[in-house]
Amino acid sequence: MTEVKDEFVEENAVIEEAEGTSEDNVIEEMSEVDNSEQSVIEGLQAQLQEEENKRLRLLADYDNFKRRVSLDQESMQKYRAQNVVTNLLPVLDNFARALSVEAKTEEVQSIMTGMEMIYRTLITALETEGLVEIDTVDQEFDPNFHQAIMTGADDTKPSGVILEEMQKGYLLKDRVLRPSMVKVNE
Repeated sequence: MTEVKDEFVEENAVIEEAEGTSEDNVIEEMSEVDNSEQSVIEGLQAQLQEEENKRLRLLADYDNFKRRVSLDQESMQKYRAQNVVTNLLPVLDNFARALSVEAKTEEVQSIMTGMEMIYRTLITALETEGLVEIDTVDQEFDPNFHQAIMTGADDTKPSGVILEEMQKGYLLKDRVLRPSMVKVNE
């Protein structure tokens, strides 16, 4: 009987060991499933974060695009007259030359008066569009607004001061249309 009892104990031990192993296997498999699900969740969260970043970058790009278009439109509106005004600058130069001629007869004097009226009207119309003459004589030379084509010597004025204007320069609002051609003191 002891033998039967020992066999029974051995069988129970084998069964318990088998049951314990299967429980351990089930627990191990469940933890593997949990780890697998966790890695899938982490992967999906990373993918979601990446997509959210892409969306935010796209929104920022779109906002920048809208701002650039708006600035371009403002600039186009602000400088809409630039081509016309630039084409009229030689007309202003010719008017100035014509008006500098001395009228000797009364007939020429009346023509000059009419030309002067036209010139003033043209200047007024261009000034309403934002045309401004660049100041030159007795001003400090600035390469942003002036183009030095000659140098001269005048001991009464400091170096770098404009002595004479050869051709008028103009600004349209804050943009240089044509720099003034000047003679600068050495």
